[in-house]
Amino acid sequence: MTAISFEFFPPKTDEQRDTLDKSVAKLVALKPEYVSVTFGAGGSTLNYTHDTVVALKREHALDVAPHISCMGGTRAEIKSLLDNYVAAGIKRLIALRGDMPSGMAAFGEFHYASDLVKFIRQETGDYFHVEVAAYPEFHPQAESAEADLKHFKHKVDAGADGAITQYFYTPDAYFRFVEDVRKLGITVPIVAGVMPISNYSQLRRFSEMCGAEIPRWMAKRLHAFGDDAESIREFGAEMVADLCYKLIAGGAPALHFYTLNRARATLAICERLGLSGA
Repeated sequence: MTAISFEFFPPKTDEQRDTLDKSVAKLVALKPEYVSVTFGAGGSTLNYTHDTVVALKREHALDVAPHISCMGGTRAEIKSLLDNYVAAGIKRLIALRGDMPSGMAAFGEFHYASDLVKFIRQETGDYFHVEVAAYPEFHPQAESAEADLKHFKHKVDAGADGAITQYFYTPDAYFRFVEDVRKLGITVPIVAGVMPISNYSQLRRFSEMCGAEIPRWMAKRLHAFGDDAESIREFGAEMVADLCYKLIAGGAPALHFYTLNRARATLAICERLGLSGA
């Protein structure tokens, strides 16, 4: 059985909280290995993140991995955050550089995710299982493919236990990335990040921001559906399930679904994959 995990974002309103609660209630039946919780640029939702992490662990008995970023504060503030997560019994973290908040001229005390991973190890030893980000289609700000691979190696050398990829829709991008990092002597698991499709305009916007490629044929098909949301969902579920089949067959150790706090699209894919949680 292929291991799966889910990403959520922390709700800010009662309506968002209700949506997340309903989605989690449906997705826990799939028995995820863990779930992750994001936070916004500059730590703007950091308190919401901590509260969401604690609530998911307490109310659903989930193993929860909060995102922690170079934008999350000073060394002292991040140390305090680590201490709080240790006290709460949190055993996983996802360490990221994070995006520069609008209006900020420079990074804080940590410039790169590798610096953050190193600090986590210095302060907490091997207590946390630490994941980092990987970019099969390369980070949009990378100087070159080679430079991006070197940056990834720095994160692993700093003490990362594994990596979760940015989403992608071309399986060869993932397989080639794994092949390239293995040539660099990197042996940690590279989990495939998966983005379900339920809204094409939203997907296009996300992809432009993060540098993920939507293949031309796929974009044409999605565009042709216009406002037919049901057809988009059906096509998206079939297409992403096929991608997941190929990833699993090719040796991907696990799948990490970017749920956007919704259950329907992720459930449709997992049903097609036979991942019932039973």
